[in-house]
Amino acid sequence: MKRFRIALYTALLLAAPVSMAQTKRGDVAADIPFPFVVAGQTLPAGHYIVSPVSNSYLRIQGSAHQGRFAPTNITQRSASDTRCKLVFHRYGDSYFLSEVWVTGNARGRQLLRSRAERELTAKAAAEENTVVAAR
Repeated sequence: MKRFRIALYTALLLAAPVSMAQTKRGDVAADIPFPFVVAGQTLPAGHYIVSPVSNSYLRIQGSAHQGRFAPTNITQRSASDTRCKLVFHRYGDSYFLSEVWVTGNARGRQLLRSRAERELTAKAAAEENTVVAAR
């Protein structure tokens, strides 16, 4: 767990700043600078809105395609980190959306790992985390 937090904070410091804003309560809008995988499908870099649909699903909507639904679990974070952010797991050149955090909320959403990500996890020695965060 400590190694994960160190990697997460290191990635946060190294991540390129991007535009991110909330559209309505619970929604997160972000410009994602790389293609990424969600719910088993690769989505292109671009502007996305991530919205909660229920306690178990998120909708990831891009301007160029219909929304994708992704199953999630609720996760908890420390009260000291209250920024709005999207967390991605990176394996080589592949990015997988992993977590969604909304400003002012200590609970976030953790996406379930797809079959492809589980296979990469088994092959890779270590994953890297990339955070897309507000300035």
